[in-house]
Amino acid sequence: MSNLALEGMPKGEHPQIDDYASLFLNNVPMLDVRAPVEFEQGAFPNSVNIPLMTDEEREAVGICYKEQGQDAAILLGAELVTEEGRTQRKKAWAEFFERYEKHKSSKNRGGGGVLYCFRGGLRSQISQQWILDETGIDQPRVKGGYKAMRRFLIDSIDRIANEIPIVILGGRTGSGKTRVLKKLDNSIDLEGLANHRGSAFGPTATPQPTQINFENALAIALLKQEAKGAKVLVVEDEGRNVGSIGVPQSFFDAMQKAPIVKLEVSQEERNQVSIEEYIVDTQAHFDEVYGKDEGAIKLSEHLLNSLSKIQKRLGGVRYQEAKDQMELAIEQRLSSGSLDGFIPVVKTLLIDYYDPMYDYQFSKKTERVCFTGSVDEVLEYFM
Repeated sequence: MSNLALEGMPKGEHPQIDDYASLFLNNVPMLDVRAPVEFEQGAFPNSVNIPLMTDEEREAVGICYKEQGQDAAILLGAELVTEEGRTQRKKAWAEFFERYEKHKSSKNRGGGGVLYCFRGGLRSQISQQWILDETGIDQPRVKGGYKAMRRFLIDSIDRIANEIPIVILGGRTGSGKTRVLKKLDNSIDLEGLANHRGSAFGPTATPQPTQINFENALAIALLKQEAKGAKVLVVEDEGRNVGSIGVPQSFFDAMQKAPIVKLEVSQEERNQVSIEEYIVDTQAHFDEVYGKDEGAIKLSEHLLNSLSKIQKRLGGVRYQEAKDQMELAIEQRLSSGSLDGFIPVVKTLLIDYYDPMYDYQFSKKTERVCFTGSVDEVLEYFM
C-alpha cells in the first residue's frame, strides 16, 4: 500500500459512544462524514456534513469493496482522496470540533461533538485517525453510526406512542389550534416539524424536510417530552399526511384512538386568525427568505396557486368568485398595505370549503370528544 493508504488506516482502538438518548437530549453536535447524497436522504438536526469522500468517490470505493474486498477498497480510497483533499478535510473537521468545545462533558470525551458514518465502521475510524493526527485529540465516534441512531429513533417513536397518552386538539380551520399548542409545554407540533400548515394553503417559503428528517425530528421531540416527565402529549388533529410528509403509523394509530379537546371560536376570530397566519405570518416568512419586494410577489403567487389546488372542490363559479376576491385583496394589500380585502375571501373559503370538509371528518369521531371550549377554557383545561 502507499504511504497515504497506510496513514488512512485506523491505529488501535478509538473511543465510541452508544448512549444515543444522551446525544439527542443534549443536542450534541454531530460530524457526519458520510457522502453528501447519504446526508441529503436523511440526517439529524444537530449534524453537519463534512464528508470523507465525495459521492463519486464513495460509489467507486463501494464497487471496489464488493468486487475486490476491503484492502483494495482502502487503497483505492486513499488514491482517490488526494493529499491536498485530505489536508482540507482534516482542517475542516478540526475546526468543527474546536467550534463546539463548549459542549464538552464527562460523557463526551475529547471535545464538544461526536462523529459518525453509516455503520460506525471504517469511514468514521479513518476520520477519527485523521482528526487525531491533526489535533492530538481522539474524538469519539458513534457506535453503529447513522444506522444505529436511526433505528433507535424509530423504535423510540413506536415505544413512546404506546407509553405516553395522547390528547388531540381539534377545531375548525382558523380556530388558532397551533397558537394554543405553542402555549403548552407538553405539545408536539407536527405542522411545525413538517414545515407545513396541513392544508392547501399550508406550504411555506421553504421546502418540507425529507420524510426521514421529519421522523428523526419527531422522535427527538418525543424523547425530550419523555425526559421532562410529560404525563400526556397534546397533538393537533391531523390527517395521515401533513403536506407531503406522512405521520409514522404507530404515532398516527395512537392519535386515532386519543380523546379530543375541541376548540370553538367565533367566525370573526377565525377570519382574523386565518389572515394573520396565512397572510401576515406567511408574508413575513417570504420576506425573510426572498427580501421584501420579491417576497410580496412570491406570496401572491403562493396564494393563487394554493387556491387553484381546491378549484375542483369549490366548483367553477365559486372558484372564479374566490379568485377574483383574492386578486383584488392582493392588489389592495400591495397598494395600501390593507388586509381588509382578504376578509371576504377568507370567510368564503372557511364556510364553503374548509368547514364542510372538517365537519364531515369530525362527525366520525364525536364520541371521542372529552371537552369543548374557547381558547382560554381549553388552556385552563390542559393546564
